[in-house]
Amino acid sequence: MSKDDGDSASDYSDIESCHSDEEEDLEDYRKGGYHPVSVGDRYDNGRYIVLRKLGWGHFSTVWLTLDTMTDTHVALKIVKSANRYTDSALEEIKLLECVKKTNPEAKGYRHVAQLLDHFWHQGPYGKHACMTFEVLGESLLSLMKRYNYKGIPQNIVKRISKQVLEGLDYLHRECGIVHTDLKPENVLVWIPNIEDYLKKDTAEILSDIKQKEAISLASSPTQLQPQNQPWLSESESAGLSKSKRKRLKKKKKMKSLQEAREEALENGDTGDLEDKMGNLKISTSWKRPKEIKVIPSSILDITSIEVDKEGLQVFDDIVVKIADLGNACWMDGEYTHVIQTRQYRSPEVIVGCKWTNEADMWSAACMIFELLTGEFLFDPRAGSKYNKDDDHLAQMLELMRTVPKVLISGGEFSREFFDRTGKLRQIKRLRYRRLRDVLHDTFLVPPEDADAASTFLLPMLEMDMAKRAPASQMLESPWLQESA
Repeated sequence: MSKDDGDSASDYSDIESCHSDEEEDLEDYRKGGYHPVSVGDRYDNGRYIVLRKLGWGHFSTVWLTLDTMTDTHVALKIVKSANRYTDSALEEIKLLECVKKTNPEAKGYRHVAQLLDHFWHQGPYGKHACMTFEVLGESLLSLMKRYNYKGIPQNIVKRISKQVLEGLDYLHRECGIVHTDLKPENVLVWIPNIEDYLKKDTAEILSDIKQKEAISLASSPTQLQPQNQPWLSESESAGLSKSKRKRLKKKKKMKSLQEAREEALENGDTGDLEDKMGNLKISTSWKRPKEIKVIPSSILDITSIEVDKEGLQVFDDIVVKIADLGNACWMDGEYTHVIQTRQYRSPEVIVGCKWTNEADMWSAACMIFELLTGEFLFDPRAGSKYNKDDDHLAQMLELMRTVPKVLISGGEFSREFFDRTGKLRQIKRLRYRRLRDVLHDTFLVPPEDADAASTFLLPMLEMDMAKRAPASQMLESPWLQESA
């Protein structure tokens, strides 16, 4: 990818908000694309029942489902079936398994969204990787909308910031993972007592589904597979008809492939996993739907669950979790490819330097500024004589003033942006400003608060990534100590 090859973080992760006012394009329901889902559909041998749509991204859809094995609700993510998406999904699963197993006792563990299960599903448009997660609520972008993009109260921002930094510290120090796409859309609100609420909220939907299934089963007994039916022994199957024995054989094959999948993922052997699962058919009776309808998304609204007479004060005790590791990677690799959504992109990524977890810290600072003010810290625009990258670097230099040697000469594209003296080639006139002045003059933050917030953010905005403060250091900041 070239230095200015688009503003998205990657071709796999759902970098657009899952809580858009629009929905996915019907044209993407095709070979290699989305899997058509309807309320009442069952997945993984009937274990998961679809109840409603939670959201979508350009590379997956997300559904609220009931896990009949545990009698709890989970979020089911169904990835598009093209090979590049399924390959990326397998890598995401490996990263999520690491997050799940590394250190459940760590503070930051509870601030990273947890993978619960994963399986394949064969549909009319291909084989889809499926993952289930704990059910979470709206994103921080939705929270910003609640405050009309005028900034979230500082006490809530401090609480969110501390939890995000704890989550990043867990990913970085404990798991050795770089998120690479931290932004408000990828931090979700955890809702207390969610299961009690969902049990009541979905009872009528579930009742209707089971009633329809009962009618369908009565009219065509072979159409639905019984849930959680134990595997029959050879002696038990001896008296079955030829067709029933054939169906039993298929079930056993599916079970052995499921076990092979779990073993391969446990050992990190995803290449062999693809070979073993290449012929898996979970939904053998699928018929191409005559008409596909896009189901509207409906996020879980914490204010409707946690009723509070003071309205938005319900967020004073907010708990958040970092989500979407679709672009994440291991810290021990050497990377120079473009990561991060544009407004949260770090300078080393723009010039093509090698980057690692310090890039997440830059994104964290940009996001926290946005939570405080409701606006981007950096929002570059292309001009007639310069591109977005030129303007992005100019905005950074206006705020941070100095540029380290590693950016001037250490990146693949450094010479395109800087001359030998460290001056920008395309943009000559810069309007220097201090971060505390931006907070005070532009966003009317009181002087004392502007000074404190600026002091907190600047270590994460260090242009030299080697000097940028890690999450563990930022957690000691006095600015955070007032948060719960």
